[in-house]
Amino acid sequence: SLKRQGFTAAKGQVAWLKCDETFKVLVGWDGNDDLATLGGLPMTLVEGDYNLETPVSDLQLIGWGMGSYQFNRYKKASRSPARLVIPTSANATRVTNSVRAVTLCRDLINTPAQDMAPSHLEAESREMAACFGANINVTVGDGLLEAGCGAIHAVGRAAEDAPRLIDLTWGDENAPKVTIVGKGVTFDSGGLDIKPGSAMRMMKKDMGGAANAIGLAYLIMAENLPVRLRLLVPAAENAIAGNSFRPGDILHTHKGLTVEIDNTDAEGRLLLCDALSIATEDKPEAIFDFATLTGSARSAVGAELSAMFCNNDALADAISQSGREADDAVWRMPLHGDYNHMLNSKVADMVNCAPSPYAGAITAALFLERFVDDTPWMHFDINAFNVRNRPGHPEGGEAMALRAVFDYLNRRYA
Repeated sequence: SLKRQGFTAAKGQVAWLKCDETFKVLVGWDGNDDLATLGGLPMTLVEGDYNLETPVSDLQLIGWGMGSYQFNRYKKASRSPARLVIPTSANATRVTNSVRAVTLCRDLINTPAQDMAPSHLEAESREMAACFGANINVTVGDGLLEAGCGAIHAVGRAAEDAPRLIDLTWGDENAPKVTIVGKGVTFDSGGLDIKPGSAMRMMKKDMGGAANAIGLAYLIMAENLPVRLRLLVPAAENAIAGNSFRPGDILHTHKGLTVEIDNTDAEGRLLLCDALSIATEDKPEAIFDFATLTGSARSAVGAELSAMFCNNDALADAISQSGREADDAVWRMPLHGDYNHMLNSKVADMVNCAPSPYAGAITAALFLERFVDDTPWMHFDINAFNVRNRPGHPEGGEAMALRAVFDYLNRRYA
């Protein structure tokens, strides 16, 4: 029977064996502990419930859950995924919470901008805060100017849905402080430096950094990690209107630095700079920011790796190791200080975008670094979207570096 089915035990290959009144499924495995081992099965196997006879890891179970994902808010799915009974030997709570965090992240990214404006990100954050008893404060519209967040305000002021800064805190005030920041550009037209239609088509995903930050916050709270969590989501739509910010404008940031606008399509770093400045105020042990920031990072590492910049070698090494353990790959990129000259402005403290065509991801990270002082800080420049189907990674919105950071935090603080 196996020969007739051409079964060679290649990774992910499936064969069926008739056993009395039931069937057994053989699955090829290459011996690696990863998401792909079981990640392709939910949509390969026929619908039904399956029990495991061979022990598998929690990571492999998470792979099954991630491979079961479907975004069916606007279109009914053609089929349901096969369901797996979680074995009693597994950490079922950790597996379930991990899959829920990824699902939350993916759902936020996949939802079109008409239903995922800054106010929707606020509503999602408030719902999560209520679920876990977190405190939340949201600064909206002209309130951003009063709070000193001129950069966030400038990016979002032309949109019908007002820009805002979402600030959530949770956990024991005396616990180690961990702060997460996520870029929440809910749609990016490019502003007055307007994108061509082909580049604008997928810009619903430009809040992918916020989605990953929210998903990570969910997982931290669901797992009750003993940390003092702070989540900062600057949310805005980069729209076009008579009051859009312009090339040549000079913005006043929360840190007090002035920024000359070279390109209105380099808006994500403007949201992040105000949020990062605020993030340093309570002196956290680490700041992690997530952003769909540059095409340069995609050219460097592609769509499936998270480009990672860090000002602390020990933290970078630990996150890289956690990325390997969690099968959530990150790749460290250089914060090459000699490129800071590309951010020089003749009329302000800096420009928002280097006019050079080179090292765009690096200069964007160097821009952000100016707002974190000496706080240990890690910046993820991510695609937040799968451009192809892979086992455990269906095409569409994706959690990137979320599980790697959680693995690190869990190892350090749990």
